[in-house]
Amino acid sequence: MQVATVKLTGPDYKKLDDVCAQIKDICKRTGAKVSGPIPLPTKKLKIPTRRSPCGDGSETFEQWEMRIHKRLLNIETDERTLRQVMRVQVPDQVSIEIELKE
Repeated sequence: MQVATVKLTGPDYKKLDDVCAQIKDICKRTGAKVSGPIPLPTKKLKIPTRRSPCGDGSETFEQWEMRIHKRLLNIETDERTLRQVMRVQVPDQVSIEIELKE
């Protein structure tokens, strides 16, 4: 029996949860054990920018922020289930990593 660790990352948590639900549905249909989705800490990318492009006037800044959400799924599975998991439609903004352990 193999253990697959699936790590999903992306800026939109709703799309992450949709992909997690699809994977959990596949595992439920095939009878594989699944634990998760485990939410990992959100990474916040902050970019301060100056409001005035020319440099005149007061020094006022805007701060832009992008949040990267992460989910972790552990699946005890066979090869058939993993092939179905790899066929899941993943949106453009979501990246997926699958790591196999014996």
